[in-house]
Amino acid sequence: MPIPHVTDIDPAYGEAVELTTLVRRVVCPNPGRFTFTGTGTYIVGRGQVAVIDPGPDDDDHVAALVDALDGEEVTHILVTHTHRDHSPAAAALQTATGAPTYGYGRHPVASPAETAAATPTTWDQLRPTPEELEELRRSMPPAGDHAAQEEPGDMDFVPDVELGHGDLLTGGSWTLEALHTPGHLSNHLCFGLREEQALFTGDHVMGWSTSVIPQPDGSMADYMASLELLLDRDDRVYYPTHGPPVDDPVSYTRALIEHRHHRTRQILDGLTAGPRTIPELVTEMYTDTPHILHMAAGQSVLSHLLALVEGGRVRAEGTPGADSVFSLA
Repeated sequence: MPIPHVTDIDPAYGEAVELTTLVRRVVCPNPGRFTFTGTGTYIVGRGQVAVIDPGPDDDDHVAALVDALDGEEVTHILVTHTHRDHSPAAAALQTATGAPTYGYGRHPVASPAETAAATPTTWDQLRPTPEELEELRRSMPPAGDHAAQEEPGDMDFVPDVELGHGDLLTGGSWTLEALHTPGHLSNHLCFGLREEQALFTGDHVMGWSTSVIPQPDGSMADYMASLELLLDRDDRVYYPTHGPPVDDPVSYTRALIEHRHHRTRQILDGLTAGPRTIPELVTEMYTDTPHILHMAAGQSVLSHLLALVEGGRVRAEGTPGADSVFSLA
């Protein structure tokens, strides 16, 4: 089943674009390989409002948000997860509005051994070339210094209020339900808007691309379980933090699940010919994917392999990690 990607979006940088009577979006000009056209910050409600994913540390974006919120009371600043394109602006927005911040928790800290196992040193053939990076830069709108930030962790964000799965938040015209959806990151949350059967999906589900499952904190097993969780809901639309809305969410989520099963089958098929490294598997599997995305693909292949090792279907030489050689168990 091919993934029915949706990519049609006018970012209208700095403007508050009304999507429904309860939902507005302001896009930050931080386009890049992992952010598409930029971080979409959502304003939920009227009068008393919640702000979801305030974005990167960008003074102009915060100023655009404050302008859009003129005369309204911000009661909640919500963060889906602690990558630097999502949470750092929470501090400046809190200073401007006085609103408390909400999230699952602070950014996870990996041990030195976990970080070393997840850090590739032999993936030279997968790294983007300077020419590819320059071509990407030319193809994207002006982005200042933020295109290079991509997705490192925001170690400074600590929510004033920690949320758990199923927690409810209310304002004058809206009710948001927190869903814990680990996979892309262990502290990832989605937020369901009950009044419109809408789900703000952060980086868990994006219409323009599949989600990267980065190590050491990403988990393919958790990600698949979090996708299955969405199938039990009655959402009519998804609002990812990057890219346009997804208007057929159940079919789209099923396509994402089948895509991951397909990748697992590709890995197992590749290992039937003998032991493989991750760069070898990526080169064999991602023939239709631009080379500039092969490093990100390698991270997802690593997550697939670690899940297969845990399930006893694949083994690794030594401690399983980015530079391991993998074979069928």
